[in-house]
Amino acid sequence: MTFQELNLSEPLLRALKAEGYTTPTPIQQQAIPVVLQKRDLLGCAQTGTGKTAAFAIPMLQLLDAEKWEGKGYKHIRALVLTPTRELAVQIHESFNAYGKHTGLKCDVIFGGVSQQSQVMSLRGGADILVATPGRLLDLMNQGHVYLSHLQFFVLDEADRMLDMGFIRDIHKIIRELPEDRQTLFFSATMPPEIAKLANNLLRDPVRVEVTPVSSTVEKIEQFIYFVDRNNKSPLLVHLLNTGNIARTVIFTRTKHGADKIAKYLKQSDIRADALHGDKSQEQRQRALYNFKSGKLKVLVATDIAARGIDIDDISHVINYDLPNVPETYVHRIGRTGRAGNAGIALSFCDREERVFLRDINKLTNQSIPAVEEHPFKASSPQQGDQRQQSQNQQRRNPSQGQRRNNNNNRPQQQQAGQQQKPRQQQQQRPQLQKSQQPQQQQAVRA
Repeated sequence: MTFQELNLSEPLLRALKAEGYTTPTPIQQQAIPVVLQKRDLLGCAQTGTGKTAAFAIPMLQLLDAEKWEGKGYKHIRALVLTPTRELAVQIHESFNAYGKHTGLKCDVIFGGVSQQSQVMSLRGGADILVATPGRLLDLMNQGHVYLSHLQFFVLDEADRMLDMGFIRDIHKIIRELPEDRQTLFFSATMPPEIAKLANNLLRDPVRVEVTPVSSTVEKIEQFIYFVDRNNKSPLLVHLLNTGNIARTVIFTRTKHGADKIAKYLKQSDIRADALHGDKSQEQRQRALYNFKSGKLKVLVATDIAARGIDIDDISHVINYDLPNVPETYVHRIGRTGRAGNAGIALSFCDREERVFLRDINKLTNQSIPAVEEHPFKASSPQQGDQRQQSQNQQRRNPSQGQRRNNNNNRPQQQQAGQQQKPRQQQQQRPQLQKSQQPQQQQAVRA
């Protein structure tokens, strides 16, 4: 199937051709006709499947067909709500790229920067607004954003919204939306809380699910490295220097860990930078730009910040720390193998993280193969458990030989002790008498 077969308008086809897109992905093939029919949509799709274009392209066509031709104020007719600043910027760029021949205006607002330029842009009106929940609520409360003319509402990365604690903000925003609207709901995973939100938000939706819930992309090769925690950084440098790794995202559990790993890699002459929420907006955008342009080989990121990374040619994803939530593993490795490309996901696992590995294998219904030969190898889970059990058994049940030796040594030790005891007593008696004399004298003086 091609985009021409989806009955798209000429301006959109021209823009897609300029972007090099000819064949829609599976979710685009299923979602675009549904949106064009003005039906509500529930999309369960992993990252990297092309879901941004799946809602942006048909929305642009419908908005273009009914666009305001006058010179007056443009009311916001489409709202896309997304969890992170980086993802908001990516979606804004996609709308501008696909709709550059339509004349539609798309604005983006997010926190972490001054609102002044965003407010100035909104004063001229906009057809489409891409926003993060916090900044949107702030500008709504200040009277800079009105949604009474809204026709389309897109809730993207709904599961991540839940993880980040945005559910209350989302409910506040939904209360301000008109009832008569078309709603598109996307989530990579579908836990019960998200399913409940979708049921309350959607009206007779069409469900689009291109892969099973919590499954991993088939074209991504996955490997596990058993390694002690203090050897993770040396192993990382070894792989980056010896492996065929062109461009990689490294995931760590904490912001401090991301900074620490990026610094270690720089000291090892590897071009790297960190991406997390404590960085300023300018620093984050610069890191993403340098990574996209090839100035950086490695981007070390936390889970939330990485949601804004939308780059097709990431060859590897490395889990420096295994996530304690197995669904997060699906999100992470979805950074590679995008747009139908192959990818490789490598994960480091120390002894404390093996319970996380079991949860991941259970959720994804697989057993990730372990790399047996590498210079920093730790014991496998089976070997480690057997060794620990053997050590515990030896502590509880010493061998018969050890018992005999202990029994044979007891008489000699007792005899030696009896011979030494009188000598020790003789040596101690004068000292005791001397030590008692000052006490007696002090008692008399008292």
